[in-house]
Amino acid sequence: MKSKRLLTVAATMFLSAQSLRAGDWPQYRGPSSDGTSAETVTWPAGGPKVLWRAPTPAGFSSFAVAGGKAFTLVTRDANGVPREMCVALDAATGKEAWAADLEQAAYDRGGDSGTSDNKGGDGPRGTPAVSGNLVYATTANLALFALDAGSGKVAWKKDLLKEHGGKNIMWRNAAAPIVEGDLVIVGGGGAGQSIVAFNKVSGAVVWKAFDEKITHATPAVATILGQRQVIFFTQKGLVAIAPADGKLLWRFSYPFSTSSAASPVVSGDIVYCSAGYGVGGGACRISKEGDAFKATKLWQIQGDAKVANHWSTPVVKDGHLYGMFSFKKYGSGPMKCVDIATGEIKWEQPGFGAGNVILAGDKLVALADTGELVVVSADPAGYKEVGRAKAVTGKCWSTPALADGKVYVRSTKEGACLDLGGK
Repeated sequence: MKSKRLLTVAATMFLSAQSLRAGDWPQYRGPSSDGTSAETVTWPAGGPKVLWRAPTPAGFSSFAVAGGKAFTLVTRDANGVPREMCVALDAATGKEAWAADLEQAAYDRGGDSGTSDNKGGDGPRGTPAVSGNLVYATTANLALFALDAGSGKVAWKKDLLKEHGGKNIMWRNAAAPIVEGDLVIVGGGGAGQSIVAFNKVSGAVVWKAFDEKITHATPAVATILGQRQVIFFTQKGLVAIAPADGKLLWRFSYPFSTSSAASPVVSGDIVYCSAGYGVGGGACRISKEGDAFKATKLWQIQGDAKVANHWSTPVVKDGHLYGMFSFKKYGSGPMKCVDIATGEIKWEQPGFGAGNVILAGDKLVALADTGELVVVSADPAGYKEVGRAKAVTGKCWSTPALADGKVYVRSTKEGACLDLGGK
């Protein structure tokens, strides 16, 4: 019976992956959770056209775009009380379709704290995920909601703190839920259930395991050496899990200090991870003998000066990482190109701060923390800027989303959709 159930889960995962709609950006860091898109982009003459702007107050949530809607988390007042809400905007016009009230806002301070360190304020950080007719959102207080994509009505809800013995972390949860096949996978439970997989339709627990303390990092999903795996960046390091049954595949011990918030990055059989607060970046190589996986350290560079990613997760192309490598250098921190196999820095360009980058074909689509949208060639030979334009005002610690040639960006003040003219 167990083997039959696992085969069914695996088949459903395959079919779900196959049925992803072209042009959707259904979860944090895109359809493959790696910040890449199969689309290409151009830089239109005169710069990209702004199709719409809409208020997105207080939050670092990015957009998920699917089914003609763009979803994100914001903070709004309701009867004088700040509330964490999931909002759905029409992807073509920016007009609000619905807003779902999730919980009382957990942060000590709302609004926009300016361009510097937010000191724990500014609103929710997690990004919604979309699958079929449901939208999944994990709040700052580790409540997982499944919402109807058409109306915003709650289909089901799970409280990891109350129902799974969870314990929150400093500055509270920032990780997004991961949809993998017919499962929604999240961290934040207690002993023996720190990672939980729910059936995405019913909310029933499919498996729960581990005693890991979570971080602010959203897990990555990848296929390594033929094995599909979800990779959590925990306070002990990387933990790779078979999504179908929760089986441990491999571990890679890595230091923790205060907060790890950038997601792991996978390139073939190499997995990269990085954090601020003096930790720095490093990589391991995954090997397999029989059914057993093993992670072997390739390199590690400690400190915040070289390859530290605070929460800005790089993308990888042809063995090179591209992204914002800095720690608390708001407005000035550089974009860098780094060899993922050695940690060697190939080039760097200042002026991006704690922004984020995605990859479309051979182009990087970057959002600087000051709200500038910049397109750059993904070329290890040197920094080659294609174009830049001011996209939004406010502080941008979120990640761009790309869907049908249009890029969706947001700040602590506003969201916007710009036409990059690609497909």
